[in-house]
Amino acid sequence: MQPITIRHMEPADIPQVHALYSEPHAYSDTLQLPYQPVAVWEKRLDCSRPGFVCLVAIQDEQVVGQLGLEVFQSPRRRHVATFGMGVKASARGAGVGSALVAAAIETCEKWMNVSRIEVEVYTENQAAIGLYEKHGFVIEGTCRNYAFRNGQYVDAHLMARVVA
Repeated sequence: MQPITIRHMEPADIPQVHALYSEPHAYSDTLQLPYQPVAVWEKRLDCSRPGFVCLVAIQDEQVVGQLGLEVFQSPRRRHVATFGMGVKASARGAGVGSALVAAAIETCEKWMNVSRIEVEVYTENQAAIGLYEKHGFVIEGTCRNYAFRNGQYVDAHLMARVVA
């Protein structure tokens, strides 16, 4: 097993990112919908947007994780970024998510002058909550009936990491 490498996503990675988010756990644990065509992901991951960075985790020449990072463009919120991420089911628990979050934090705090990073996570996703807490995120609030998933409404925590 090769080490995990984090790099900027390239257009050639989109089919593998599409496959990752086509896995039931990936669209269930995120705000993505099932059965999305590749064209949706091509548009969503267009890195030409201001303040948008798209990272992939590579292991054994395969995309095993993806993280989209967006810095807010409003003058009063340019110090804030948010992200969403997914990890292949076969790579969960192997450090992929941690490597992606660490790379996002480094990019924000050392290169983009971001001092607040926000993320939303479903309240029952204890693995993700633990991952974010490991990287200095804290729960700032809970949104009831935040999203509709698998026939029911679910709650989500708002978490943030703030550089003092």
